[in-house]
Amino acid sequence: MYNIKTLNKISEIGLSQFDEKYTYGDDIENPDAVLVRSASMHDMDFPASLKAIARAGAGTNNIPCDKCAEQGIVVFNTPGANANAVKELVLAGLLLSSRKIVPAIEWAKTLKGEGDAVGKLVEKGKSAFAGPEIMGKKLGVIGLGAIGVLVANAAEKLGMEVYGYDPFLSVKGAWNLSRNIKPAKTLDVIFENCDYITIHVPLNDETKHTVNEESIAKMKDGVRILNFARGALVDSKAIVKALGDGKVASYVVDFPDDEVIGVEGVIAIPHLGASTPESEENCAYMAANEVINYLENGSIINSVNMPNVSLGDVDGTRVCIIHKNVKNMIAQISSCFSNADINIEHLTNKSKGDYAYTVVDLEESADEVVKAIEDIDAVVSVRVLK
Repeated sequence: MYNIKTLNKISEIGLSQFDEKYTYGDDIENPDAVLVRSASMHDMDFPASLKAIARAGAGTNNIPCDKCAEQGIVVFNTPGANANAVKELVLAGLLLSSRKIVPAIEWAKTLKGEGDAVGKLVEKGKSAFAGPEIMGKKLGVIGLGAIGVLVANAAEKLGMEVYGYDPFLSVKGAWNLSRNIKPAKTLDVIFENCDYITIHVPLNDETKHTVNEESIAKMKDGVRILNFARGALVDSKAIVKALGDGKVASYVVDFPDDEVIGVEGVIAIPHLGASTPESEENCAYMAANEVINYLENGSIINSVNMPNVSLGDVDGTRVCIIHKNVKNMIAQISSCFSNADINIEHLTNKSKGDYAYTVVDLEESADEVVKAIEDIDAVVSVRVLK
């Protein structure tokens, strides 16, 4: 039996993936895995039973991934599962930033009670909310992952001239990207040429404040900036100053903070990017299956802190070892089996950063070598699957 703890409401589409071998709920103690959406886990103490955490979403800022790696806990996310939902909201953001739709709607509400005069007042006042069309304008997409590619392709179909920047563009992303998207070799190409800029990269030390006072100075006057990735990718103080100066015409953000809320020119959306039933179902389904595949056969797919290793079903005995990515580990692990006179049928080893994952398939029991493997200095955890 496996125990799964849920820290947020998880779609039934995901929970239905767990068969009779699983017990799940928000009151589970000593879980084998955790399913989480937005709940912060940074101050939590993890039980020795915990083997995996699956985030039903792309970002993992709410999970202490390094701490988990140190304890042999694999952290998964669900890249691409909510990509279409975010793409659709970004497209809405493009139109909202251009056509002054939000302030126009708010102004229209003030006409309540004017009776037959409403029509004339509308015609008289509408000129204050005129804004440009997006067709024919230049859009810069920073980050061409699952969401960025969809945004770029959709905007190109709407008649925009699209520039894409991503020095780490994956093969899959390249295949899916429209050939009409113009590759930008540097961020400055985006900053200097585009009328609209949308950012779709993970938040880390290198990407924090990608949009700042210096980069804004390089942009066109009247640029419109969209941030549906993470709030800190844009320097809030710099964007507020640029809005006040007229350098930036509009800032649409799905991660508002106190600095930008209520500022003229800011369209603050309360993190609705993935808030669709379809997205929540897709994320929950993917997260549940990542956990199932890891617990039952040792496969690691879409991990943010461990190497990805795709394995078939267990046939015999499978020993799964998480260890530090240091020299001579394969030799030390192999020696444990040879010293016990156990033949290795198949061995897989992959690494990612400071950690590695070694999987050994056997035809016989491995109980007598587990302790020997655990005693190797760089070994973090050992699991035996049968």
